[in-house]
Amino acid sequence: MTKIACVGIAVQDRIYAINALPEGGGKYQSERYIEVGGGPAATAAVAIARLGGEVDFIGRVGDDSCGTALLAELQSWGVNTQYCRQYPEARSSQSAILVDKQGERIIINYPSPDLPDDAQWLETIDFSQYDMVLADVRWHDGTLKAFKLARAVNVSTLLDADMTPQDITPLVALASHAVFSAPGLQKMTGRNDDTLAQLKSAASCTDAQVYVTQGSEGSYWLSHDRLCHLPAFSVDVVDTTGAGDVFHGAIAFALAKKMPQDRAIRFASAVAALKCTQPGGRAGIPDSEQTESFLSRYR
Repeated sequence: MTKIACVGIAVQDRIYAINALPEGGGKYQSERYIEVGGGPAATAAVAIARLGGEVDFIGRVGDDSCGTALLAELQSWGVNTQYCRQYPEARSSQSAILVDKQGERIIINYPSPDLPDDAQWLETIDFSQYDMVLADVRWHDGTLKAFKLARAVNVSTLLDADMTPQDITPLVALASHAVFSAPGLQKMTGRNDDTLAQLKSAASCTDAQVYVTQGSEGSYWLSHDRLCHLPAFSVDVVDTTGAGDVFHGAIAFALAKKMPQDRAIRFASAVAALKCTQPGGRAGIPDSEQTESFLSRYR
């Protein structure tokens, strides 16, 4: 079975469904409230488990009720959490998310200041057991250490290259695959021109395959310096929360199973699209059979 490690953060998402995203101050009525686990690497791990992969989540939570709930939920999805550290007297990270009628959202994240950045303890994990190591940029030290350990044993790495206050260039340099969000790509390259120029700038910093996801516009990537594009699949969008995280998990799973690059992107795009048809960041994640059934309509 394909085995993947997901390194990064786990977050408790508190999701409020509202008619329209606010443009200023005031009071607003929520039509639906969901409390569910989130976080880029953690949600990617759930996607991999749903698709049939064996997956370990490697991260940090507090020993508060939130942290205990996050681990329990991951386990309920089939994610192994034995390598996740639960720190005593520490709070876990949380996010408040507003979602409008079109599925667009505003995310306000509170990363816990109680969780140590130190990642030396990752050296106790045997990274040679994995077919792929996926990591987000929210635990910078953890991703840096995990990628170094994975590369030392010739295991491929995939970076969820999203926005973060830190410079992610050292992480991109260690990746086998760097999948950017549009804001993450613009911030790292310092460019606001066309996608091809931004991707070429990113590629100059790494030997990795570089990609960027642009929501409803689909995905772009470089192949032999040529810009390739896959439009997004059309679905009835309920909630885009977690769509990027799910895409990263699905493409890591596909690449670990040795799918060709273009097919892996198409597969991941379908998984992310289907996720958007249900509220919350995880409830709509399909399994592999559902994904292939969906893709069969487009052949």
